[in-house]
Amino acid sequence: MGEFKVHRVRFFDYMPSAISAMAFNVHTERLAVARADGTVEIYNFADNCFQEKVIPGKDGRTVEALCWAGQRLFSTGLNGEIVEYDLENLRSKYTVEAYGGPVWTISSNSQGTQLAVGCEDGTVKIFELVEDSIQFQSNFDRLKSRVLSLSWHPSGTQIAAGTMDMIRVFNVTTGETCTALLQMMVDRAAGANKKKEVAVWSVVFLSDNTVISGDSAGKVQVWDSQMGTLIRTHLVTKWDVMALAVSRDESSLLAGTSEGSVVQFQFISARLDQPDKEWQRTRTLRSHSHDVRALVHTDTAAVSGGNDAHLVVRPFMEKVVKGSKESAPCKITFPHRSLVSCGKKAGILLFQFPERLEVWRLGESNENGIPGEELSVTKKPEALIHLKRKGDDHICCSTLSPCGGWLAYASASSVRLFQLQYDNDSIALTKVKLPKVLRWANQLCFSADSSRLFASFSQSSVLVFALSKSEAKYVHTLKPKSVSKQAVHLMSTSDDGQWLATANSDCEVHVYNLKKLKYHCTVPVYGSCPSAMAIHPTGSNVVMVHADQKIFEYSLEQKEYTEWSRSLAKKGLHGSWLNRVAPVTHVSFSASNPDYIILHDMNMFCIIDKSLPLPEKDSDLCNQNQLRSMNEAARVKDSHAFKICEMFKNLLCVGLMEDHSLVVVERPLLDIATRLPAPVRQKKFAT
Repeated sequence: MGEFKVHRVRFFDYMPSAISAMAFNVHTERLAVARADGTVEIYNFADNCFQEKVIPGKDGRTVEALCWAGQRLFSTGLNGEIVEYDLENLRSKYTVEAYGGPVWTISSNSQGTQLAVGCEDGTVKIFELVEDSIQFQSNFDRLKSRVLSLSWHPSGTQIAAGTMDMIRVFNVTTGETCTALLQMMVDRAAGANKKKEVAVWSVVFLSDNTVISGDSAGKVQVWDSQMGTLIRTHLVTKWDVMALAVSRDESSLLAGTSEGSVVQFQFISARLDQPDKEWQRTRTLRSHSHDVRALVHTDTAAVSGGNDAHLVVRPFMEKVVKGSKESAPCKITFPHRSLVSCGKKAGILLFQFPERLEVWRLGESNENGIPGEELSVTKKPEALIHLKRKGDDHICCSTLSPCGGWLAYASASSVRLFQLQYDNDSIALTKVKLPKVLRWANQLCFSADSSRLFASFSQSSVLVFALSKSEAKYVHTLKPKSVSKQAVHLMSTSDDGQWLATANSDCEVHVYNLKKLKYHCTVPVYGSCPSAMAIHPTGSNVVMVHADQKIFEYSLEQKEYTEWSRSLAKKGLHGSWLNRVAPVTHVSFSASNPDYIILHDMNMFCIIDKSLPLPEKDSDLCNQNQLRSMNEAARVKDSHAFKICEMFKNLLCVGLMEDHSLVVVERPLLDIATRLPAPVRQKKFAT
């Protein structure tokens, strides 16, 4: 595997934002996740839960609720606006004022033709979906308090609305109240004030006209919407039931609590000899430390998120094959894209936050030691720049040139370029004006010699700019021979300055010849989205790792897969490698050893030595610690091309610097947990 001097970096103070809402599109198997800072993330559940798109947030814009209407995604928030998102260019398409104060909830009918929103002023408003817009249609009878939750009947003729102390069922055609379900004046706890209001945080309207509610009294209640009567009450917690989600066949229900638990109910018979079915509590899942604010019930799993910022997928074991990849629980904390950029020639790092950028110089040590030994630092890491963004839009991408002399970042409304000049211990930052043709960008990348800037634009096109001391000059626009309108999420350039490769969420990888400034080829499309990609510094081969963990190497000169890639595809990857949940987020190479491919995910980094044989499928995929514990004969027998190191955890970046040292950026989950607000009090054993 070789020896590296490792810079173990733990001063990237990244803090994920709480999850505030989720919505699942059963037709495309896309999960939309909204965070407290207004960011919206799109996960592809048909592709290993890969985070294929991120729509950055904006100051002053919160997201309280999300919903899909066909292929269109909408959100609402406390600023009183309804937002539709442009899922191709990854930005908000337009906003519509609801004129009802803060909007707490949004829901679409099953036909995808109408939206209902619940407002602070007690109104439920209906909007009709038209092409590229929505139009106000009607107001329902105003209620006495804010509307916190909504649910359409599957037929689209009625809507259940949860407010303070009350659930109302409306006729969609007339806008009048069909039923006012029994008022709920429920004690929060023994001895509590009986006049205290109860917030109905979530409602679910079933096809048999049953309404199920979750409230701030900690109860899940089952109602008959036609008679307006309570059928059954389940006391789930002493605190709040924040969210409900029901399965497509309406046989299973999930309830998320402010204690961090998810409770499952199933519509089953209480006894084997009893034909009548009722909602029975069947299991409790504990995956969170804080409030569960959002829930989704897929066909095979419970998906939950909340104030601890974790997106958790817990499969139902009776719905999946035991031991399969689908049966493994999944917890997603970090984005499936890089927030760290390395100036490998200058020994500096760029950290991306939504509101700022930080540039750090790595520490130094003059010592040498044995593997695993910690070396004393002769020069500590140093913070060089703290750059606040301009405007309200959050930073969506950033990059640092390999020489450390250029820095660029982009938001939904602007792109900014800066030149960095170093003078001993001081640093000067100079803004460089960009041509007006570059209004925004989804991805940014510098050439290896830092003489060019590449910016991905609409419809997977790339703008090329030449950099000089005081200006950036527009050179050319590279366009793929493709009809895809999806945004580029990966870009990579070759060290010799000849090649540029881009990847989009349609699983396309386009390659351009930078010497001729024209399109070169498209790699054969594989059905899983590329999660990481890089061009070999000497071999003109592009290595791609996909969300399903498959690895491919493609020759750019021959326009075909390499012999190593063909042998890898023929033999197949080891089952333990393919069953990993976290996607590979970065690929790099060793200039001193062209056979090394360095890649990492959140839990490990791996060096693939192409000169060694691939692991046998019937053997264990041993990591380096396991191999070291074996005797010599067993070590030789189990040695293979995949050199896996699991010494470091919670990885945000693993990069190789020009001096052949390795930079490992970690963000321990314990550090994140200590900065979270205190959860509600939980009773613990012997306390």
